[in-house]
Amino acid sequence: MRRSVIRGLLLVLLLVIGFVAGQLSAAQPQMQAALKNLRQARANLNNATADKGGHRERAIELVNQAIDQVEAGIAYDRRH
Repeated sequence: MRRSVIRGLLLVLLLVIGFVAGQLSAAQPQMQAALKNLRQARANLNNATADKGGHRERAIELVNQAIDQVEAGIAYDRRH
């Protein structure tokens, strides 16, 4: 009886560990960190003065494209 309880608890523990590992991989912490950094970069660029010969505006466009790509990558990974 005691062995059955221990085996049951081990099985539950393994299932919980598997579930948590799956959730962590789905959370994509590196992609989420990149997204946060890109959004901060965009905010910094938006707050910078506009006298950069158009380069600030182009950088904002590129950061927006990068944000779109990271979001698309996160969405793709969640579907596959």
